[in-house]
Amino acid sequence: MSAKLIEGKKISDQIRAEIKDEVAKLKSSGIQPGLAVILVGEDPASQVYVRNKAKACEDLGFYSEVHRLSAETSQAELLELIGRLNAQDSVHGILVQLPLPKHIEEKAVIDAIAVEKDVDGFHPVSVGNMVIGDDALLPCTPAGVIELLKRTGNSPAGKHAVVIGRSNIVGKPVSLLLLREHATVTICHSRTPNLAEVSRQADIVVAAVGVPKLVKGDWIKPGAVVIDVGVNRLPDGKLCGDVDFAEASEVAGWITPVPGGVGPMTITMLMKNTLKAALGKAK
Repeated sequence: MSAKLIEGKKISDQIRAEIKDEVAKLKSSGIQPGLAVILVGEDPASQVYVRNKAKACEDLGFYSEVHRLSAETSQAELLELIGRLNAQDSVHGILVQLPLPKHIEEKAVIDAIAVEKDVDGFHPVSVGNMVIGDDALLPCTPAGVIELLKRTGNSPAGKHAVVIGRSNIVGKPVSLLLLREHATVTICHSRTPNLAEVSRQADIVVAAVGVPKLVKGDWIKPGAVVIDVGVNRLPDGKLCGDVDFAEASEVAGWITPVPGGVGPMTITMLMKNTLKAALGKAK
């Protein structure tokens, strides 16, 4: 392997240490950052994520609430809970774990969260502020991607970044954040012709499309930075990304592994957003 590993766990730990210091300072002025997480139903993966978020709050000295609701909870009941949390001073960030049961409209739930407590960065106002470059709570995984690049000395400024994927959760926002960092950005998707050819032009490739090992070694320009956001489970139970790691790591200059690359950054950036929301309240 010629590529250098971008170790998400190590960088995540560095950021968490910085957050912990900030929390200690804030507590001395009488404010404890608070995060409320709402889980509707019993999706196994969601339960793991919620446990990890609660543990991160405990480790960093945050106030934490976890609301576990049955899958039969009505949309009106969920919106009522969000309304109470919007008004609760001890809660600076609200996160509703997705996916939601089919009878609950995701957009209505996202729209109901107060913008200043939207630590997922999904509210239309948060997204709009991100687009025009105003201050905003940024989507966690895309913000984590930018941190990985900057903290490994791979500034996007002046680089050609190719983003494979156009989801509202990763593809679109990471493209906007790369643009904000002065990269030239190409967004690719399932209908992009000559996808491999476009990818080979990139100084930075961000793969976020949900197709196991889609990006092959010959899709990568020698020395390029490869950020693999994909998490896919193979028939044998092993995890892999959207990039063929074995092939790409022989060509790239830097590369994230799966697991252990982008993944650890997501909850850390959620904690950073919650701290930022608390600091905003403290002003």
